[in-house]
Amino acid sequence: MQTPIEGFALHRYDHADTAKPHFYNPILIVAVQGKKWVRIGIKDLSFGEHNCFIAGVNMPVTSCLLEATPETPYLSMSLDLDRSLMAALAAKTPQPSDYNANTAVGAAVQELGPELLDAFLRMLELLNKPEQAKMLGALIYQEIHYRLLTTPFGHQLRLLNTVGAQSNKIDQAILWLRENYHETLQVDKLAAKLNMASSTLYKYFKEVTTLSPLQYQKRLRLNEAQRLMLVENCDVIQAALMVGYESVNQFGREYKRLFGEPPRKNVLNIKTGRR
Repeated sequence: MQTPIEGFALHRYDHADTAKPHFYNPILIVAVQGKKWVRIGIKDLSFGEHNCFIAGVNMPVTSCLLEATPETPYLSMSLDLDRSLMAALAAKTPQPSDYNANTAVGAAVQELGPELLDAFLRMLELLNKPEQAKMLGALIYQEIHYRLLTTPFGHQLRLLNTVGAQSNKIDQAILWLRENYHETLQVDKLAAKLNMASSTLYKYFKEVTTLSPLQYQKRLRLNEAQRLMLVENCDVIQAALMVGYESVNQFGREYKRLFGEPPRKNVLNIKTGRR
């Protein structure tokens, strides 16, 4: 459910589901009931009532709901993160004293502090006050970004949004890949665009996203192909060619490896609600 406050959404699911690979855009998710499992790279995490999920970049994950029933549904609130706002606030916000300097990955689960929860609840209460929602919602939106920067993961959010930092260069690489996923990837040329050595790009890219640039591009292609078949009603061959595959057989193999089923069967099962 999208709300009148831009970027603020409410979620309700009444059944658990199977794990699915997908991307999170930069986002903050606060669960208020139920539990969700998420795999970031090789690390398995879960979040529920006392913690939150943060993605600072377009992050590849696998996730599913663990606790959700018609009687006790999974309920959560989410807020799209504004990278420009984060960068502006980072320049004015002191470094948190308890930050983890070793954290490089672009997403995390962390404890939900009372100040951050309070800001979300005030955002939620504004839905009953439409005359105040636009003005006060924008102020609380800024407050949430500020409070995120003061959390342990705030250090990584700061680096991702600081021009010249290695993490920020990886974010620029991600943006280029998202806009050019259908093109043949030449890592050395991408590294040159960012004034990085190929080995440095590879190292930091994998630290932030948990994937190599080529693996990340492959995930982008396969996710977009699934969307094309589900939403645009493209057939398998059309989808494969549109996202940059030259071999439909290779596309089928890699699709099945990621989604667990051949393309046509996977799309049919999703459309008929079998998964």
